Amino acid sequence: MGGPGDPPEGTPEGAPAGGEDEYRSVVFDESFVRAARLQEFSAQERMADHAPAVRRRPPLRRGLSRQALILVLLIAVAFGTAIYMGVRHPYQTPSARQPVEPLRMTVIPLSPQGKVPGATDPEYLYAHSPAAQFRVGAEGIPLPASRRTAHFSDSQVVAALTTAKDYIVRSALDPEVISSQDVRAVRVMLNGDQLDQFDQSFEHPVADGRHQPTGWLVRFDQTRAQLADSRIRVQGTLQAAETDSATLEVTADHTFVYALKPTGSDAKALASLFTVRRELHFRFDRDDLRLHQAQLVVSYVQAGPLSCAEDSTNHLHPLLAGQTARAGGPAGTDPYATSGFTALCGSLAVSAQPKV
Repeated sequence: MGGPGDPPEGTPEGAPAGGEDEYRSVVFDESFVRAARLQEFSAQERMADHAPAVRRRPPLRRGLSRQALILVLLIAVAFGTAIYMGVRHPYQTPSARQPVEPLRMTVIPLSPQGKVPGATDPEYLYAHSPAAQFRVGAEGIPLPASRRTAHFSDSQVVAALTTAKDYIVRSALDPEVISSQDVRAVRVMLNGDQLDQFDQSFEHPVADGRHQPTGWLVRFDQTRAQLADSRIRVQGTLQAAETDSATLEVTADHTFVYALKPTGSDAKALASLFTVRRELHFRFDRDDLRLHQAQLVVSYVQAGPLSCAEDSTNHLHPLLAGQTARAGGPAGTDPYATSGFTALCGSLAVSAQPKV
């Protein structure tokens, strides 16, 4: 008896066993059918005279679609632009970094010509001094309007000015620095090539124009004086200029006025004013701008009232209300004036003291 799928008469002669024919292996899947070139006309189309039974389908479109072609073109244009900007970029990084100069510093003590004026109210002293119109703290160090230079962009000039301001604030307004308790806030702002000089200045201070802590920052002898008012008065300017294609220089000229009183004294103790004028020169290469650090190359400092007989290398030892010191150096140096520095030890002009 034949199988379920066999003909009643059995498998025809010459046919393969098992009912499989030679066309069983041919598979007409959906993609094959859709790709066929011949397509049968509809019944209505075949009713027309002399109409063929089938028609040829148009050949399949080959190649990239319009969207793919546009994408390829855009990628090619972007790649070409990137190569062009890499070759023509106006701010090329120098091949070798210039060596960092060591800091050159000058600290000039200003000796009072009589007794140091004092009052119980620091605000009264400020109001009757040349610092009456000064701003408080970092507000007295505004950033100037900046413009790009030949080789540095607007943002790079602003970065140089901002870094210089941050150094000034940390080195002259930070209470921890002023009180000689910490110098790390200033150290981290410096270019790494200046750290050895900075560290040697504090480990082995010497009045050699290279290793004086008071050339790097403002700090007082805490065994003698402390702040009577944390609202330090400040006034000055910042200026940026390009020195060459790889270097920006910022010049800072500021006067700081501190209200001081004897260490450990009560609120009724007399306060006095202490004035520090600093002119700092900073340099920045592109690495400095990126790392928010500075090269401090010049520091000129005038400070008083001080005694020229005391060493101001490591700390400033201020003369307080009612104290006197022998005058030294040429007649009256005024730290509020914009003229240049003239002496290594000077006399504090009477006009620079509060009128009480």
